Amino acid sequence: MAETRATRVVVSHPTALSDWGRDQLTSDRYVNYLRKTLGRVHAGDEFEEFLDVGCCGDSLDVPLRVEAVDGGREVGMETTVEFVERDVPMDGGWRVQSAAGPEDA
Repeated sequence: MAETRATRVVVSHPTALSDWGRDQLTSDRYVNYLRKTLGRVHAGDEFEEFLDVGCCGDSLDVPLRVEAVDGGREVGMETTVEFVERDVPMDGGWRVQSAAGPEDA
C-alpha cells in the first residue's frame, strides 16, 4: 500500500539561529530541498542540516526537530513545511569565519 503524503510538517530550529540563518532555512530553495530529502518523518525526529554560508565560511549545521506531522508520514513536494523556534542551545557556528565553531577536545 502506498504511503499517504504529509499535508504539513512543522520543523523547529533553535531560537539562537540568526536572522540570516532563518532566511536561508526558510528560503524556497531550502524548503524544496527538505521536501525532497526528509522522506518518512515522525514527530520528535531530530537531525542536523547544513546551511550555506556563502564565500565567508564552510558550514553551519543547525539542529532541527519535527514537531508535528499532519496527514501521512511521507514528505513530498506538495507538503507544507512550517518553522517554529525551540528554546535549546545552538552549538557551533562559522567554522572558518570565527572561533565559534566546535572545539577539538
